[in-house]
Amino acid sequence: MTQAEKGEAENGKDKEREREREQRGAKRPIVPAAVPESLQEIQSNFIVVIHPGSATLRLGRATDTLPVGIPHVIARRQRQPGQAACRDSWLLRDGLNKPESTEQRQNGLKMVDQAIWSKKMSNGARRIPVSPDQARSYNRQMRPAILDHSSGAKWTNTANHPEFLVGEEALYVNPLDSYNIHWPIRRGQLNLHAGPGGSLTAVLADLEVIWSHAIQKYLEIPLKDLKYYRCILLIPDIYNKQHVKELVNMILMKMGFSGIIVHQESVCATFGSGLSSACIVDVGDQKTSVCCVEDGVSHRNTRLCLAYGGSDVSRCFYWLMQRAGFPYRDCQLTNKLDCLLLQHLKETFCHLDQDISGLQDHEFQIRHPDSPALLYQFRLGDEKLQAPMALFYPATFGIVGQKMTTLQHRSQGDPEDPHDEHYLLATQSKQEQCLRRLLNNGIDTSGGFEIKTLTLNQKLYEAAMQCLTSLCKKSAKATADRKSMSKPGTYEGDLRGQATDISERIYPQEVELGSSQSDCMISGNDSEEPLSAHMSRKTAISQFEGKALGLDKAILHSIDCCASDDTKKKMYSSILVVGGGLMFHKAQEFLQHRILNKMPPSFRRVVENVEVITRPKDMDPRLIAWKGGAVLACLDTTQELWIYQREWQRFGVRMLRERAAFVW
Repeated sequence: MTQAEKGEAENGKDKEREREREQRGAKRPIVPAAVPESLQEIQSNFIVVIHPGSATLRLGRATDTLPVGIPHVIARRQRQPGQAACRDSWLLRDGLNKPESTEQRQNGLKMVDQAIWSKKMSNGARRIPVSPDQARSYNRQMRPAILDHSSGAKWTNTANHPEFLVGEEALYVNPLDSYNIHWPIRRGQLNLHAGPGGSLTAVLADLEVIWSHAIQKYLEIPLKDLKYYRCILLIPDIYNKQHVKELVNMILMKMGFSGIIVHQESVCATFGSGLSSACIVDVGDQKTSVCCVEDGVSHRNTRLCLAYGGSDVSRCFYWLMQRAGFPYRDCQLTNKLDCLLLQHLKETFCHLDQDISGLQDHEFQIRHPDSPALLYQFRLGDEKLQAPMALFYPATFGIVGQKMTTLQHRSQGDPEDPHDEHYLLATQSKQEQCLRRLLNNGIDTSGGFEIKTLTLNQKLYEAAMQCLTSLCKKSAKATADRKSMSKPGTYEGDLRGQATDISERIYPQEVELGSSQSDCMISGNDSEEPLSAHMSRKTAISQFEGKALGLDKAILHSIDCCASDDTKKKMYSSILVVGGGLMFHKAQEFLQHRILNKMPPSFRRVVENVEVITRPKDMDPRLIAWKGGAVLACLDTTQELWIYQREWQRFGVRMLRERAAFVW
């Protein structure tokens, strides 16, 4: 018998066994069968890495040296001309026009001035503050010089009435044309609102159009060929499960990619920078996120998202320049081109160098369509330093009545994902329920076994079970000790509310909120908790999320939430700043100085070196996360992370729980 005949005989026997198992009613496996190796092998130039930001979309092939970056905005033609245009704001936001905004802004500026004066220059002398009055009298006398009667800039041609325009073309749409302007992502999340274009369906449609257009125009990939490509999608560290599910469905089922990997921005930033562990500080245009990553895992309880970023610094800089008599008096925050100008002025003039002091002369040009090219000259003093320092004193932004800090939230649950957190909490063992009750009753286990996160991780679960017996024996003594102990101090008294109880420190996932970002959910076992304790914890969470933490305090809080002192020391020695919101001269030295001055004294003695990294390998910090996604595409270990179109069709969101490289 030949080898071919033997192989056919074996295949026949295998098929026969399969039929027999089906006849016996053998259950099919829930997890889909492994993808054949021939399908797993794919060249990196057939993988597209997409990093969607609030202001900029970055995408490219995994083999590209640099990604393509375009404004993440779309202009859609109005169905009925003559209607009022709906244009999403860029630099403006809610909470700026409250009665308390001006007072809060002034108080924040006083704190900034005090911080500037308290820090000495490199020569040991104190900075001499410069009053805006000194520059105002000069700037008010300045008139623009006409460089050219034609600026050279042009409005986007809409003579053919295109249905949509994307990126730069959308920004240069004439305001008189009948187009709505939409930014589909704001502050790191889908831009859902009650106005036109604010529904989930509309936002997803905008994203599909923008991404498809960019892939066709800049990557030169026909949409019909996307079935031969795979996608790596970068998502925020604090993500909305429903939104991620919809994005994956859009990429696989509507755009037509054959497979996808979803990973978090912070972990990809470590891949892109070549670091194994780091505290990632991502300062973007609309939001700032902080979390600690160790060996490719983002620690859930260290994640924070601050609702301010580079655009808030631009707006603050404009306010400070107005106080100093900004000569361009027609500047409007509602004008997209003026917003582009203010972003440029911030990037050009702002700094964090204490040694630069006194009044200095500057100039800038304005080139708007249908207008002459103008040259303005003006003087600025401390405004260039005060604006970026608002990141450390966010009261200077003057935002009132808005949620400024977001923690990792517990999902509301998904009917398509039966084995979610709520199912596992409801079906946990009696022993785990006993342990949880002990923890909620206030047993402080810090003297021995320390549980920072009682998650669904099997290893931690087993460790908790091993210590259950000893914990029960120590319960009476521990309870008495806890009552006699005072609460530990915090960083400047505002990192943890006074109502925060011991159960939050031992069992931090109780700090998570619902996906609505405001409601604290009670699982099945939470119902045994006294209502007063639950309300006290909920109040403490609301108070914490209502505070606008400065960037340095947010970093310290994130590191303090790490599970062990060894991990904390790792994070202090490797603080990686990515994103484009902190690209100021001397930002690295400034942030490092503030972390050193504010870190707990106990760590100041044991941490050999606090290092803040702003340009690893001399890379542009705005591209590091995307570069990490490209690195991820080339790793052999990522082959098991791919979610394929046919699997998504059959199993849906359950594939994210099976294949995601992070805890879904």
